[in-house]
Amino acid sequence: MKTQLESPQSQYARPCKGFTLLEVMVALLIFSIGLLGLAGLQASGLQNNKTADLRSIAIIDAHDMAERIRANDRGRSGDYDAITPGVPTPGTDCINTTSCTSTSLIAAWDNYQWQSDLNASLPSGQGSVTRNASGTMTVTVMWDEARTGATGTSCGNNPNVDLKCYKMDFLP
Repeated sequence: MKTQLESPQSQYARPCKGFTLLEVMVALLIFSIGLLGLAGLQASGLQNNKTADLRSIAIIDAHDMAERIRANDRGRSGDYDAITPGVPTPGTDCINTTSCTSTSLIAAWDNYQWQSDLNASLPSGQGSVTRNASGTMTVTVMWDEARTGATGTSCGNNPNVDLKCYKMDFLP
């Protein structure tokens, strides 16, 4: 028998047994997984941004050496033909003195500055310049993009062995 205090809806209401709490927990789980995915995307984006930054620096440095060669009148005659990777000794300071009148001294100074810049701006950065039989010159900038400690200069596809390379051909 009904009492007068009960409402007509209360006889149809079911007792709560934690179903709403379960829905909240599932929603939190889905939200947490979404946040983890977002964090992974952020980390991947930062890594790709750093890779693009290193490649941009390599391109700028390759163009820098090409312009140094073009600026030196005798750059076309062989002073830059066989620059090898590694920072050479500075030799004569062509910036703070007036003793750099020989174009070969200017080429040596350009090589020193360029290799120093590569070493400072790229991880394990170094470069080379060669002249091809057709008269074109190839500027190669190398760096350890994967930061694996690679030292190989053959520009292969294995980042554990070879440095990443950017090659640019131009006519002096």
